[in-house]
Amino acid sequence: MLREQNDIITQTHKVLDICLTATAFVCAYFIKRQLLPESLRGLTTAPNYYIVLLMIIIIWYVTFNVYGVYRSYRTRTYAQIFWNMTTAVSIGMLILGLSLYFFRITEISRLMIGLFYVFNIVLLAVNKGIVYRILTHFREKGFNSRNLLIVGSRERAKDVIESVGDHLVSGYRVLGCLDTDPGEVGKVVKKGLRVIGTVDQLKRILLERVVDELVFAMPLTKINNADKCIAVAEEMGVAVRILPDWQIHKLMYNPAIAHIRFQDFLGLPTMGLHSTPTDYGELIIKNAIDYIFAGIALLLALPLFLIVAAAIKTASKGPVFFQQERCGLNGRKFMLYKFRTMAIDAEERRHELGTLNEADGPVFKIKKDPRVIPFVGTFLRKTSLDELPQLINVLRGEMTLVGPRPPIPSEGEEYDIWQRRRLSMKPGLTCIWQSTSNRNDVGFEDWMKMDLSYIDNWSLGLDLRILLKTAAVVLTGAGR
Repeated sequence: MLREQNDIITQTHKVLDICLTATAFVCAYFIKRQLLPESLRGLTTAPNYYIVLLMIIIIWYVTFNVYGVYRSYRTRTYAQIFWNMTTAVSIGMLILGLSLYFFRITEISRLMIGLFYVFNIVLLAVNKGIVYRILTHFREKGFNSRNLLIVGSRERAKDVIESVGDHLVSGYRVLGCLDTDPGEVGKVVKKGLRVIGTVDQLKRILLERVVDELVFAMPLTKINNADKCIAVAEEMGVAVRILPDWQIHKLMYNPAIAHIRFQDFLGLPTMGLHSTPTDYGELIIKNAIDYIFAGIALLLALPLFLIVAAAIKTASKGPVFFQQERCGLNGRKFMLYKFRTMAIDAEERRHELGTLNEADGPVFKIKKDPRVIPFVGTFLRKTSLDELPQLINVLRGEMTLVGPRPPIPSEGEEYDIWQRRRLSMKPGLTCIWQSTSNRNDVGFEDWMKMDLSYIDNWSLGLDLRILLKTAAVVLTGAGR
């Protein structure tokens, strides 16, 4: 959910910029009117400065969008962000001047407009500098990182490695390179990074490693079945970048799922194929909602945590919480937390109950599971209260409120290629399947299709509808 370019990065970002712009205008107005030396102080009653401020808000809003002020910070330096913002403000000033001339607003103070220009750039620069520094800090700590796999091991591949090395704050990490020649495996390409396999092994490597983006840094015409390589990545939800020369037209390849975008990537022009949502502004809002809601919900739920913990301890020996390794975004492993609803030896007994499994595919489910703690465990599962500790996972950034449910690694290993794409979004507390009243009767393949439908049609509105449906399911005790 971390991609590079869109018309809007976030509505809140836009609102903040407009508020800072308005603040700069108001400051300039009062300084010119009351605080400057007497010879420069004062303003006439005409023109109507409210009208001028309204013109500025409209012009700045449009100009900032046109000049890409809200593109991702990940692939740009602060100097580039500052220059981009300053250019947009300067163009806005030019348009403002032409607009004032067109509407015959001639008595406006040029000194005040000059002060506004300076204040506006300073406020926006400070704001974006703070945001950039916060993002940089988290990326340097390893949060919000993106793993790259490079196809190619020569000059273009070296350019990518060099660009990533020059932009460590972007959060990108190169796992290694692939080559078409098996004899090149093990060779150091640059900065200690090696050729870790051949292009023919791409599918296996994507399944075994956490890969967020695949970068083709060699001519596609030199790769046998390059279209199949791209199709495999697309089907699994791994973003694809292609460095020029762009020869994809010679492959006669038309993406079945992905959206094509031409993008700047750390200073290198690329063509990107993305099989996951690209409304990055809404994605940022989604992440903000996750952290805010999880933090508040955990505080409010503390008394409930204590009650549930006491009930579990009374009904069964063993820990209150159940921890299990699950697969997260693009296969990242993390420990999922739940209230324990089964006997402490439940995992060991699973193999004994294999013949009773009522679910198809790699999922294991039994209607009347004998391992469940009587009454307490049954109640927690039917009301889905056992899932509450996953708010901790949301707060840790490993999960989101709404998204495909996280599988255990053994289940993920049995996925078909097309099913693997459900891992291309961060796993959630609830999903379309979880919010379905008859979810226990839904087949595994239909469940996977529900998750992919969610990914392909994602929006904040869809998340809200799923949360409301989940609440209804919880209240009716349809869980198991």
